[in-house]
Amino acid sequence: MDHKDFSPWRVKPKGNFKLNDIDTLPKAKDLPTDEEWENNLKKLGDKLNKLQGTLHAGKHKGLLVVFQGMDTAGKDGVIRSVFTHISPLGVRAEAFGAPSDLEKGHDFLWRIHQKTPALGEMVIFNRSHYEDVLVTRVRGWVKKDTCEERYEHIKNFESVLHDEGITVVKCYLHISKGEQKKRLQSRLDDPLKHWKLQPSDFEDRKLWPKFAEAYEDALSATSTNDAPWYVVPADSKPYRDLFVAGLLVQTLENMKLEMPKPLFDLSQVKLD
Repeated sequence: MDHKDFSPWRVKPKGNFKLNDIDTLPKAKDLPTDEEWENNLKKLGDKLNKLQGTLHAGKHKGLLVVFQGMDTAGKDGVIRSVFTHISPLGVRAEAFGAPSDLEKGHDFLWRIHQKTPALGEMVIFNRSHYEDVLVTRVRGWVKKDTCEERYEHIKNFESVLHDEGITVVKCYLHISKGEQKKRLQSRLDDPLKHWKLQPSDFEDRKLWPKFAEAYEDALSATSTNDAPWYVVPADSKPYRDLFVAGLLVQTLENMKLEMPKPLFDLSQVKLD
């Protein structure tokens, strides 16, 4: 899946975008077997590791990967699966929950900017600045007009990152309401997963249509050439993992990364 055409899942800027128009599960022929998932993910992981090593060594560019999705969409799971074969050097994952009192005292991007990648880094956002145009809107904490203003701030913010050498790629993990029900029930049935559950998981489920509308507006308003959104079919965890791994391999390859040149003439080195 590393040379897949991902354009059908790329959100067009300001288009008539509806989540219901995109399948949460691919056709049966495209679903990987367990063996195919394991083998292909290992191959993609090896490629990611080499590309990330070049990114880290060169320190001329950076990569920001954003994951958003409904509760149980698989943000934690895809991070574990896709990045398990990558050296931790130069890689960082950041999770964003409800803002602290200190963070609330600043603009909504303040807590985000300080977590963005430095040159040479790959940073993964588990939730992100988009929470401030999603949860806040659905819960009625900010008006729709405020969200529309924030879309422009977000685009400008991501444009600054791009201009400073940071590539931004954003993934919406797209699951069905039926699949979410299964995953929530699985957590209820397994005492080892109870720690993951929060009251908001069940409250937000009741607000599914409002969240879907908020996502549709946010994704179509903020998907740009420099920071595109991709809708990842995520009902199948193996397919989701291979999709994201392939997308990141393609993204890094398109960044035209190069190893830095030696700091001195290595041909003059004589080892005794």
